[in-house]
Amino acid sequence: LSLKFGDIGNLKGLVIRFLLTTTYYQLSVQNWFSLHRLQLLYNHSVQATFNATRIYAPASYSYHCEHVSSLQRYDALLIPSSANDLSKLWEVTFIDFQIQGFNIQEGHFAYAKDCASFFSPAILMGLVMSLILLLVLAYALHMLIHLKSLDRHYECKASPAYFAQMKDNDMGDEKEPLRSSGNESYELRNQQFCKIYI
Repeated sequence: LSLKFGDIGNLKGLVIRFLLTTTYYQLSVQNWFSLHRLQLLYNHSVQATFNATRIYAPASYSYHCEHVSSLQRYDALLIPSSANDLSKLWEVTFIDFQIQGFNIQEGHFAYAKDCASFFSPAILMGLVMSLILLLVLAYALHMLIHLKSLDRHYECKASPAYFAQMKDNDMGDEKEPLRSSGNESYELRNQQFCKIYI
């Protein structure tokens, strides 16, 4: 697949060539296409060659990616073919890149297989937060299940209480005994007391 731009500045006859291959995989029972190599041509000669990585899709689909680039900050899907090649002098970046090499119908792209990973940083962060919340919930349920119930039984009785009269032994010699020398007891009537069993 060739994209011809004509003359751009000092570049005479700039052409970007995409070399696509198709392969049948028995596991998926269908053909897949992949971008094998990208070449930059100008002045009617190949000036730079990049090997493409991870750019593939089923043959009935198209491939889409936000950035296809030779720069590391865009994940470098295009890698210079050799250290001695002039591709080291080039920086190539396609923005909103979409390609389909086979089974094109009515000049429109088919359903796109996106390059976004299933485990992008945002998705991983969401999974980690969900795991933390699940652990907190499991701990709370564990604490609730093993919480001992405080069954309180109240037993209230109306019974008289008896208190013996207290005498001060030290002051016994100085005070006159009241009425008799025996112990006197006083009854507190209608005094309620409760026993609490836990």
